Amino acid sequence: MTVTPPRTPRTDGPASVPSARSAARSGETADGADAAAATAAAAAGEKEGGKQESGELPPASRGFLAKATLVTAVLSVAGALLGLVRDQALARLFGAGSDTDAFLVAWTVPEFAATLLIEDGLAFALIPAFSMALARRSQGAPGDPVRALVAGTLPRLSLAFVAVGALFIGLAPQLVEVLAPGLPDPALAVDCTRLTATCVVSFGLAGYCSAALRAHRRYGAPAAIYVAYNVGIITGMFVLGGRWGVRSAAVGVAVGGLLMVLVQLPSLLGQLRKRGVAEEASAQEEARPLDTLLLTTVLLFALCRQSQVLIERFLASRLPAGAISHLNYAQKVAQMPMILSVMVCTVTFPVVARALAEGDTERARTRVERDLALAACVVLLGTAAVLACSPQIIEVLFQRGAFTAKDTAATAGVMRVYALGLLGQTLVGVLVRSYFSAGRGSWYPVAAMASGIVVTSWIGALSIGSWGVYGIAAANAIGITVTALVLLAGMGPRSVPVEVRGVLRELSRPVRAALVATLAGSFAAGRFTDPLSGLAAGGLTVTVVFLLLGRALGSQGIASALRSVRSATRRFSHVRS
Repeated sequence: MTVTPPRTPRTDGPASVPSARSAARSGETADGADAAAATAAAAAGEKEGGKQESGELPPASRGFLAKATLVTAVLSVAGALLGLVRDQALARLFGAGSDTDAFLVAWTVPEFAATLLIEDGLAFALIPAFSMALARRSQGAPGDPVRALVAGTLPRLSLAFVAVGALFIGLAPQLVEVLAPGLPDPALAVDCTRLTATCVVSFGLAGYCSAALRAHRRYGAPAAIYVAYNVGIITGMFVLGGRWGVRSAAVGVAVGGLLMVLVQLPSLLGQLRKRGVAEEASAQEEARPLDTLLLTTVLLFALCRQSQVLIERFLASRLPAGAISHLNYAQKVAQMPMILSVMVCTVTFPVVARALAEGDTERARTRVERDLALAACVVLLGTAAVLACSPQIIEVLFQRGAFTAKDTAATAGVMRVYALGLLGQTLVGVLVRSYFSAGRGSWYPVAAMASGIVVTSWIGALSIGSWGVYGIAAANAIGITVTALVLLAGMGPRSVPVEVRGVLRELSRPVRAALVATLAGSFAAGRFTDPLSGLAAGGLTVTVVFLLLGRALGSQGIASALRSVRSATRRFSHVRS
C-alpha cells in the first residue's frame, strides 16, 4: 500500500513560496495530525511551480502525515503480531532449551543487520541524504540529484553487503564461539548462523529501499517489510520443521529477507523511473557517495546499541539451558510498546531532515519536542500494561506445547525488569534521529551509547552471579536509561536545539500517570484466575487510569494522541461512507 499525498493545483512563480511557509508556521501552533501535516507541506519544498512535472514531491495536504502514520501503524502492528506468532511457533515447536538457544545465537546476525541496515544505521545516513537531494532538485539543481545519489551509493553499498555476508558465512564457527562460548551444541548454531548470514545482503538492500521511499514520502511498502519477513520465517518453520528441526527457522530468515526486498522494489522503481525536464540533463550530475564520517558514526552508534544483545547472550550462555530463550521471549514482548512508540518518528524523521535541509531549525525543533511527548506517552502506557500483566501476557501468548508453566514464570519475571528500560529505549530512538537528521556525522551519540554499554556490561557482570537473568535484564534497563539521559543532555548545538528542561517537565506527567496505572492494573489483573480475563481486566484498567490521570496532569502527549486518533477516525469514517 502506498500513501501518496494528493496533488494540489499548480501555482507559478515565486508567489507560491510565502504561502507554503506561512502554512507551515500556522500549522506549528496546532497539535497532532494537523500540525504534522502542515510541517509536511512545508517540507515538500519550495519552488512548487514547474516542478511537479519533473517528479518533485507535491505539497502534502492537511492530514497526510496522520494517514501515513495510520498506514505505518497498521502494517507495523501486523508485522509485530506476526512476530509474536513467529515466537509462539518457535516456542511451541522447539520449546525453550538448547536447540532454541542455538538458533537465537544465530539470530544475533539478523538482529544486528536489522538495526544497522534498516532501523537505525543506514536510515540515519540515507534519509537525510535523499532529503537533501530532493531539496536540491526542488531548487533547480542541474541533472537529477536523486538519481546521482543512487548511482553513487547503491553499487558500493551492495558490494559491501555481499562481502560482509560472505565473511560471516565463512567465519560462522568463530562467530558462534565469540557470541556464546558456553553453548552445549555449537555445531547447530554454526549451521543456523550460515543460513541467517544471508540477511546481511537482503536486509541491506531492504534498508536502502526503505530509506529512499520514506524520503519520497512513500510509507506503505517500507512498513510492510516485517510482515513479509515474519511470513517467511513462520512458513519455513511449519514446512521444514519436522525434517530440519530448528534449522528451518534459519531458512525462514533467509527467505524472509528476500521478501523484504521484493515487497518494496516495485514502489522504488516507480519513483526512480519518473522522468521530467530536469532529468534530460542527468548526465551532468556527478554521482554522489555518502559522507564517510556520517556513515561511520551512524553505523558505530547502531553497532553499539545492538551490542546490548551480545552482552546479554554472552553472559546468559553460562547460565542453565533456556536462559537465552527466556531473555529473548521477554525482550521481544516487552519491546512491543517501544516499537509502537517510535512509529511516529519513522514517519516524521524525513520531515525533520527536510526542514533542516531547508534551514528551518524552528520547525524541526517543534516537531522533535512533539515527537518526544507523544512517543513517551505511548511507551509508558505499554510499560504500565507490561508491569501489571506480565504473567498473564506470557501465559496467553506462549504457554503451550513445549513451553511450560515454569518457562512462563521465568519469562514474565524477566519481562518486568526489561520494561523498566522501555522509556529509555524510546527516548534514545527519538533523540538520536535529531543528531543525524542534518546529514552530518556526530561522535556524541556514539559516545553516549558507548557509555550505556559500559554500564550494562559492568552491572551485568557484577549481578549475574546473584540474580542470574534478572541481573542481565536490569543491566540492560539501566544502561539504556543512562544513554538516553546523556543524549538528552547533549541536545543543542550538536543536534536539534530542544528545550531540555521543558522536555523533562513534560515527561514527568505521563511517568506519574504510569506509576498509578501500574498499581491499579496489577490489582485488577490479580482478581482473575483465568489469564485471558486477567489480561483484559488489567489492560483496560491501565488504559483508563493512565489516560484519565494523564489528562488531569496536563500531558501534552496524551492530548495530542487523542486528537490524532479522533482525526484519523473521522477520516476513516468519511472514506467508508
